[in-house]
Amino acid sequence: MHLHRGARLSSAPDDRSLRAERERLTGIVASLRAAFEDIVDAAADVATDDEHDPEGHTIAFERQQQAALLRETEAQIDEVDRALERMGAGSYGRCETCGAPIPAERLDAVPATRFCVTCAAV
Repeated sequence: MHLHRGARLSSAPDDRSLRAERERLTGIVASLRAAFEDIVDAAADVATDDEHDPEGHTIAFERQQQAALLRETEAQIDEVDRALERMGAGSYGRCETCGAPIPAERLDAVPATRFCVTCAAV
């Protein structure tokens, strides 16, 4: 295990920034789910044939795009939840690869990060 000189851990990390980020992401998930349902409902009302209807490809693309955004945002919530678990276990703010403290500036920018800048770049 090596320590990066000059790295500064947050003086007293608390879960406020992580909880705020989780709340923000949860709001995005709700919006994405609503948009997804709107697309599904619109497609059901039109009874399109994706293969032969020129609009069918657009609806299918929009549906897949919303689904991908939803999966990505849910994965971000999972990362925040894992960061909260690390905070509870006392390992928050340490790189999972090298064990070095993660600088407070990085934690401020990416609160759920698991890696120091050096290890994240690998």
